Amino acid sequence: MKLQSPEFQSLFTEGLKSLTVILKTNFKKTYIYFQLHEENFEITTLRIDVATDGRHAEVEFTTDWQKDAERRDLTINSMFLDLKNKKVRFVGQAKQRIQEDYLRILRYFRFYGKIVDTPGDHDPETLEAIAENAKGLAGISGERIWVELKKMLTSNHVNHLIHLIYDLDVAPYIGLPASASLEEFNKVSKNVEGFSPKPMTLLTSLFKVQDDVTKLDLRLKISKEEKNLGLFIVKNRKDLIKATDSSEPLKPYQDFIIDSRDSDATARVCELLKYQGEHGLLKEMQQWSIPPFPVSGHDIRKVGISSGKEIGVLLQQLREQWKKSGYQMEKDELLSYIKKT
Repeated sequence: MKLQSPEFQSLFTEGLKSLTVILKTNFKKTYIYFQLHEENFEITTLRIDVATDGRHAEVEFTTDWQKDAERRDLTINSMFLDLKNKKVRFVGQAKQRIQEDYLRILRYFRFYGKIVDTPGDHDPETLEAIAENAKGLAGISGERIWVELKKMLTSNHVNHLIHLIYDLDVAPYIGLPASASLEEFNKVSKNVEGFSPKPMTLLTSLFKVQDDVTKLDLRLKISKEEKNLGLFIVKNRKDLIKATDSSEPLKPYQDFIIDSRDSDATARVCELLKYQGEHGLLKEMQQWSIPPFPVSGHDIRKVGISSGKEIGVLLQQLREQWKKSGYQMEKDELLSYIKKT
């Protein structure tokens, strides 16, 4: 049936015609993407696997819903079979489905976190098949692994699922450190609950040193922003903490942002506060605006100082005075400090 034929168009009711619909076709399959009530949906063609190599499948089109369901990895992807049961199982033999595409191991974890109500409700056969075939993930591209891992990290039961990844020896094949800080992960997973952390914020709690972030990047090809966030948290999680000897506990974080030349400094500090469980300070930080430093090199030249090196030194000294004042000192007051010195 042609997509633009009257026969095809007649399938759409008046309500469906109001949907935002985008058709995308390639040589293997056709997708229909549509938006309903501001939520995106995707429908694809029915297919049968002709051949698989553990990463990709050669397919043929079909009109048989049962045959299409049988090639799916998980029963929730054959919705008419098992969705309402809220149980994630492989279609047919778990071992066979995994060996057709080893990425299905991570898809299992991801859908488990999305669908199942409680942790620990796994079929023993499924866990055994995952453990036996985990090494197959070594042949899967890092980009595909990272897509699934990020989704899992923002789903339910993430603490249970990460522990399961280590118990089943999946971790070494997806870029995670063999010797992970699981105690730190337990603490941080509680800290961030309900605060929508970025996937990298939570994942970083498994890392003991910055080199763990570098190794993850080599395996998964994470973005520069994600890598820098991981490096930042590992470096600062123990030293950049709230002030306990003053009435301004947020000030160390504010000073860090003031001194930073990174446009993402505020966002990274907010992720660090989630990591540390500083929820009150996080709210304050989200409402805080970076105050502009009121003095420029031009202002210093006006008081008779022309040496570039000296101007740089003075600007830093004035910035420190301004920070000590809680960012309250104004230009004239700061410039008068030059005259006194």
